Amino acid sequence: MKPSALKVLVCPACKGGLELREATYRGDEVLEGHLECRGCSAAYPVRRGVPRFVSAGGYAGSFAYQWRHFRSVQLDSLNGRDESDRSFRATTGWTAEDLRGSRVLDAGVGAGRYAEIVATAGGEVFGIDLTEAVDAAYENIGERAGVHLAQADIFAMPFREGTFDRAYSIGVLHHTPDPRAAFARVAASVKPGGSLAVYLYRNPGPGRYGPDLIRKVTTRLPLRVVRALSTVAVPLYYPYRLPLLGKVLMFVGPISLHPDWRTRWLDTFDWYTPKYQWKLSHPEVFEWFRENGCVDIEIAKEPIRMRGVRAGTSAPAPAR
Repeated sequence: MKPSALKVLVCPACKGGLELREATYRGDEVLEGHLECRGCSAAYPVRRGVPRFVSAGGYAGSFAYQWRHFRSVQLDSLNGRDESDRSFRATTGWTAEDLRGSRVLDAGVGAGRYAEIVATAGGEVFGIDLTEAVDAAYENIGERAGVHLAQADIFAMPFREGTFDRAYSIGVLHHTPDPRAAFARVAASVKPGGSLAVYLYRNPGPGRYGPDLIRKVTTRLPLRVVRALSTVAVPLYYPYRLPLLGKVLMFVGPISLHPDWRTRWLDTFDWYTPKYQWKLSHPEVFEWFRENGCVDIEIAKEPIRMRGVRAGTSAPAPAR
């Protein structure tokens, strides 16, 4: 944790300012200590370089396990690809010039793949995660300039409303108990005139029934068992690529068809372990943007990628 984060972080309970106590440093990073609220006197520990505003990952515990075992798979700087950068641009539409000097929220930072993009472009990024996945992010990028990480609940974030120039949540909101309410909290963190972007799972219609039935089993299994079972995606890539047989197999039991075997394993594990996995439609997500006073809403077809500008009003929003 960088002491400069205290100009933004607040108590999630009362939104009071925080003071750093009993800190242990490594260079400019606070590794251990605690934060005390000046308003309600609540105390929050700093452990392993990360302020902790929640004590456990709750419903999202599978992601702590996931990023502990797949920490480096998706970071462009570690895998030599530009896939995260391309995904980020496709979702947000933001350029390096847009990000430079901006204060940005990453709502659901995971292992830090997108926060790395923001920091590289010269933005100041605050990444939160409900689980100890944030430890993987800290190991990957936590000590980089402009990166601030916290273990926090998206429904009770340690920020005041209107704090950020930009905010994004990519592949996260559909894993919460209430995606619409989670979206509203992220939207509220953006200042008027600021930008908001999300990536969400689309409802595929009948194609959802096969994987949903499988998930009824896999979400009840130990994570280490599902991790082992997910390795079948590595060799099954080849029969799944066959024109007719592959379509049948994907309908019955989808796996990732990513060409990189490590990503294929990770993505398949990711599909079958989270407690919540909502599939949504473009019209309902569009309404979320409207309800939260967004204008200039841009919609991409597949999957659900949507972005808009926070106008600070509830006026109907034009689409394009």
